[in-house]
Formats: sequence, structure tokens, C-alpha cells
Amino acid sequence: MAFDVPAVAYDRFMGRYANVLSAPFADFAGIRAGQRALDVGCGPGALTTELVSRLGADAVVAVDPSVSFVQAARERLPHVDIREGTAEDLPFQNDSVDVALAQLVVHFMSDPIRGLGEMRRVVRPGGVVAANVWDFVSERSPVSLFWHAAREINPDGHGASLLPGAHEGDLSELFTAAGLVDVTEVPLEVSMEHPDFEEWWVPYTGGVGPMGAYFALLTEKQQVALREQCRAMLPTGPFTLVSRAWAARGTVG
Repeated sequence: MAFDVPAVAYDRFMGRYANVLSAPFADFAGIRAGQRALDVGCGPGALTTELVSRLGADAVVAVDPSVSFVQAARERLPHVDIREGTAEDLPFQNDSVDVALAQLVVHFMSDPIRGLGEMRRVVRPGGVVAANVWDFVSERSPVSLFWHAAREINPDGHGASLLPGAHEGDLSELFTAAGLVDVTEVPLEVSMEHPDFEEWWVPYTGGVGPMGAYFALLTEKQQVALREQCRAMLPTGPFTLVSRAWAARGTVG
């Protein structure tokens, strides 16, 4: 997956949505003073920043497989322990945190059950594991319009609906399979205002994630066709997009 990109490219693309999702997700996970929290797949630090604002830098640790993201997160949050590593092999000891969170990460894990199992391993008994994933199936994600337009140009495109956790109930099943108990799943909705089409569109050309990889494989003619298809599907002036993520939390027995 194309995430070995400059942090600024991610910030302009998905980071803007991750920022507004972080607060309601932290609320759902039950983050409260006195806890120690782990951010799995922290990226440049959207959720990590939210956790630090609630718990303090000494009570937050984070991990991400992208070298550029880890570097950016360390620069932005110099007092947080941020390590390079994957969800499937977390570089933290057993029972070392009270809460482990994964924002917009489960669907990119090579083995989601193992990744969630690792999160369970590092959380103390009675603690919480929480994760969220965009609702791709119902086309309620920030990138759904892009994939819808792509299918108009190329009907064979599958978009992101087949990714793990993308359907209601998927996260709950993965949590249960990973050994978590008292699993709860809810939808979280966030809004993002875009001043114009170009501000919405340009980040898709930056090579970030599946969308960036898909765009890079298109011919110049196809890229123009996709851009204009997206333009036709959006208002010309300022517009607000409402997105939905499925969020699940479970308890470590």
C-alpha cells in the first residue's frame, strides 16, 4: 500500500479527515485521565495529538510502519515515545497500556485478527481495544465519491468495499475472533467543509494510499476523465461532505 510518502501529502489527503474523527473516536474508546494509551498505525500523529491533549505526552505511546510518518510524528510530538513497527508485531510489552487504539488502520493490516490480537496482548486485563474503519460499503467514506467516479470511467474498478472492516459488523467479528469480549460497534459521523473542487481534488493526485496508487496507473487522458467525472458530481462552490466510520471497542478479559 502506498503510504511511504511525505507526511504533508497524507495530511492534505486523509489527515484532514483523521483530525476531525479523532475526538469522537477517543470519546467512544472512553479515554480518561490517568490512563496510558497506545496509538497503533499513528501516521503523522492525528489521533496521537488528541490522546496527548487528554492524557499528556508521558502517558501516550505510538507506532507506525512508515518511516516518513514516524519521523513527522516525532517532530510534531517530541515528548511521545513513537516507534517504527507493524500492528502484527507490536514493539511493546504485555499488559503495558490501558487502551490500544487503531484509527483507519484495520483495513490495511496484513492480518487484522493477528493485529487486533497484538493490541489485546499489550493491554492490561480489563482494558480496552478500539478501532475504526470508514464505511466503504455504503459509500459513506471521504473517498467514496472518488471510487464511484472511477467506476463510471472503468466499471471493473472495485473501490474499497472489499477491505476488512468496511461493512457494518465486520469489526465486531474481527474483535471477537481476536479474543476480545463485550464488543460494541457504533457509527461515527464527521463533517468536512471544502472551499472548492480543487482543494478537494488535488490531494488525490499525491500518491497516497489505494486512491493515489490507482490514479498513478491511469493514462493522462484517463486522469483528466476521472477528474472531470468527480467535478460533475460535486457542487461548484463551498460544500460539506459528511462521512461515516464504523467504530468498535472490546474489553481484554
